[in-house]
Amino acid sequence: MNNWIHIAIWAVLIGGVFLFLWWQGQIQRLAVYVAETREELRKCAWPSQEELKGSTALIIIMVGLLGGFIVAVDALLFKTSFHPLIQAVGILLVVGFVNLKSSRQ
Repeated sequence: MNNWIHIAIWAVLIGGVFLFLWWQGQIQRLAVYVAETREELRKCAWPSQEELKGSTALIIIMVGLLGGFIVAVDALLFKTSFHPLIQAVGILLVVGFVNLKSSRQ
């Protein structure tokens, strides 16, 4: 019996909201919006199944190529950025810059 009361309360609440929106004209506006959207979608040029397959294959290939390029550049930058010789040069440059800055003060 308790479940039926909850269902009735929700039904009255939802019905009240629906009546309020209908009274304000929102339901009619929604119907006009849906009709206009359907009309615009009829004007669209939809691709054929073959065009869709070709476009999808092209996108998959391009994503693979771009991913491979990013992996290669990342590996190259990782190897060059963490090379001990380059680290030593970087440390010397930072130390020299700090010493130069402190000697000017």
